[in-house]
Amino acid sequence: MTYNDKLKEYGLIAPDVLLPKKGTNLSHWAVVACDQYTSEPEYWESLKEEIGDSPSSMKIIYPEVYLESDNKNHIISEINKEMDKYLKERLFDEFKESFILVRRDTESGTRYGLMVALDLEKYDYSKDSKSLIRATEGTILSRIPPRKEIRKNAKLEIPHIMVLISDENRRVIEPIRDKKDQLEKIYDVGLVKNGGHLTGYLVSSDEDKESILDAIKSLYEKLDPKNPLLFAMGDGNHSLATAKSCWEDIKKGLSEEERKNHRARYALVEIENIYDEGLQFEPIHRVFFDMNKEKFDLILKNFSKKFTSEKVSNEDEMNKLINKKGQHFGLVHNGDFYVYTIEEGEKAIAAGTIQLVIDKMLEDGLGKVDYIHGEDVTIKLGNEKGNIGIVLPDIHKENFFSDMLKDGAYPRKTFSIGHAHEKRYYMEARKISD
Repeated sequence: MTYNDKLKEYGLIAPDVLLPKKGTNLSHWAVVACDQYTSEPEYWESLKEEIGDSPSSMKIIYPEVYLESDNKNHIISEINKEMDKYLKERLFDEFKESFILVRRDTESGTRYGLMVALDLEKYDYSKDSKSLIRATEGTILSRIPPRKEIRKNAKLEIPHIMVLISDENRRVIEPIRDKKDQLEKIYDVGLVKNGGHLTGYLVSSDEDKESILDAIKSLYEKLDPKNPLLFAMGDGNHSLATAKSCWEDIKKGLSEEERKNHRARYALVEIENIYDEGLQFEPIHRVFFDMNKEKFDLILKNFSKKFTSEKVSNEDEMNKLINKKGQHFGLVHNGDFYVYTIEEGEKAIAAGTIQLVIDKMLEDGLGKVDYIHGEDVTIKLGNEKGNIGIVLPDIHKENFFSDMLKDGAYPRKTFSIGHAHEKRYYMEARKISD
């Protein structure tokens, strides 16, 4: 049995990784995830100008700011031509059946990840999934078809996908991190547009690979066989869902034997330990428009047999109380601050309860909602006439996986990992078709 055969039981393999050859300008090669700066075409236009004629991942991705472009088919055609060009010109070195240890330095700190390929047969993005690999937030099905158009004829994948593992004992990534100075450094680059710094180390020795296998196996053996959550999406769920949808189309034309090791069955991702101190989670808050506290309370009663609402003196007191044990959230309205406590609710976390309120509110045509990054903006908008702001508690890493096991996928836009310029930058690629 090969090393990858052993890994497959746990939903992953050591991938064949492509990286630009030495001499390539990697600061031009690496750009931020395509789903960032979607309202700022000027960001992408200035990036295009800065890169110029250099080989760049920007030329083989589709920045989502252009998804509604009338020129979409031409853009996709140019992406495929650029991939063909890079392969024909032998732009890449290939590292067979290898992991890459990734170090990312940002203003929020330093985090580490490991490049692996996940088995799409063990991934299910439906809300009530019990699969080994699953979505952390609700998947919007309408976002998949336009992304399939980009991937379906692509020869390469280059991911911005980050996937979380819950490794409190720090056995998977951290032992490799601690010996990084003994590993071959295969890239070391400052990132454009305030992206920080990116360093990669080759993990290819039998000893290190066996260490990873043993640690993954240890995590797997602790899972509930009826609800085994090993890999939870951090960023890029719709990209992974697109890869899954494409694989479902491809495998229809394959024999059982052909399906076992087909390249498109796997997707390249970076896994990160949720307990990594450099991984910063931020709650995404909500603002309701055309709404007041009384109407909100009436809707909330549908989803909580018992709740309390306590007026507090200021924002600091509200934050202190909503982050205590139990299910709490803050509400701001007409300059006042309130702390809500859900004692008998349908959902395990505040974001889930609030989503039920949002769904009911929109169904009955009672108002509108927006999802807000930043508590200060939430409070400012929530205090405007006719609005309320909902301040969600901090994301607690120790409860992240257990809450998913109770409620299924989190509601969409429950959390964000870092700021936009701290999202994953493209570096590693992988061949998915000939």
